[in-house]
Amino acid sequence: MKFLLVSIVLDSQKFFIIKKHVDPNDDYTLLLKFSNGEVRTYDMKDSLFGVFEILKDVNKFKEVFINEHGNIAWDRDNSIDSNIHWNNRIDICKDAILLESKLVI
Repeated sequence: MKFLLVSIVLDSQKFFIIKKHVDPNDDYTLLLKFSNGEVRTYDMKDSLFGVFEILKDVNKFKEVFINEHGNIAWDRDNSIDSNIHWNNRIDICKDAILLESKLVI
């Protein structure tokens, strides 16, 4: 399993959290697991337009992964190398994910 370092500034304090895992759900939410023990959900139901419209296909939505920068990402076409063709990949900034996700109790 690949671990990625995520940094974020909250209330003038810097936190480093290693994002460990992301699980997609049929209801267009993502379950995120972090090394500090937190489990959070990120709801994408209202964001499936524009560049994210391709994710309305639940099978494509379930192809989510954590990219080399720690962002939540999808490749539009899995047969194209996104390291060569940058516009093949869509992602959500790691800071936005942490700030907009909800803690699972």
